[in-house]
Amino acid sequence: MYSTFLVSKSECMTCNNQVLKTLGTLQGVFGAEMDRIDGRIIVNHTDEVTRQEIGAILITLGFPERKEEPSQEAETEVEADEPSIWGCAL
Repeated sequence: MYSTFLVSKSECMTCNNQVLKTLGTLQGVFGAEMDRIDGRIIVNHTDEVTRQEIGAILITLGFPERKEEPSQEAETEVEADEPSIWGCAL
C-alpha cells in the first residue's frame, strides 16, 4: 500500500536524505520518495507498519503532516521552512 503525507517544503537535501533513510529502516517499508516541490512524501509499505506510526516518525524528524491539501482552484503557495541557524549537520 501507499501512504501520502503532505508536509512543508524543505530545501535541505541532507534533511530530505535523512528522512528517506530513516523511513527505509522501518520494518514493512519498501521505499519512500519525497517531492520537495509539492511538499509530499509517498511511502510504499505493508500493513506491518501503520500510517500513524510513519506519521509519528515524520514528526520526530521535523516533518509534521499538513491537514489539508491546497485547492487546485485557489492559488495558495506554501512557503519553505526557514533554515535553521545551526544548519543541517549530521
